[in-house]
Amino acid sequence: MFNWLKKLVNFGVEETPASGVRARKKGRFVADDKSTPNVNEAYVDGKTPKRKRKPAAKKAPAKRGRPRKTTKK
Repeated sequence: MFNWLKKLVNFGVEETPASGVRARKKGRFVADDKSTPNVNEAYVDGKTPKRKRKPAAKKAPAKRGRPRKTTKK
C-alpha cells in the first residue's frame, strides 16, 4: 500500500514505533507463533521493527595509466 494512502487513512491516529527489544524466557529468545499473524511474540511490544537499508556500494574509479600498444601500420 502507498505511504501517502496509509497516512490519509490513519489520519489523526499515531502509531508507536517498534522498540526492537527481543522477548526472553529463562534467558533464551522466544520464537514467533505463526498462528497469530497480527502479533509477533518474539518482541516485547508485539511489533516487528523495520529493517534498515544498507547503503549503496560505491563504484570503482576509472583506471588511469599508460596507454596500450597499438598495432596500426
